[in-house]
Amino acid sequence: MLWFQDNRIQLARYSFGILLRNLSASKTTLPVLTLFTKDPCPLCDEAKEVLKPYNNRFILQEVDITLPENAAWYERYKFDIPVFHLNGQFLMMHRVNISKLEKQLLKLEQQGAGG
Repeated sequence: MLWFQDNRIQLARYSFGILLRNLSASKTTLPVLTLFTKDPCPLCDEAKEVLKPYNNRFILQEVDITLPENAAWYERYKFDIPVFHLNGQFLMMHRVNISKLEKQLLKLEQQGAGG
């Protein structure tokens, strides 16, 4: 039970850290697209290729779920990578859904422009 609580705390700290970064950033700051991955991950490599045309619209942050400090993410996503979060919120898993990504990026861009 203690292990579960520690992992929940780790997940909460991670999400809170992203939230703080986004709140303190200027409106022109690009959103953060987090890719939960491991090595090797052919689907992750494929997903990064699909994302290349959009790279100017977000900052790609990769999280290796096999590292000891990412044990909570490993338990959560070990059978589902690649998994993507946009600004700390779950977005998609297994494959890139371009329409979903585009919709969320447009929404964030409109918010950033005061819309």
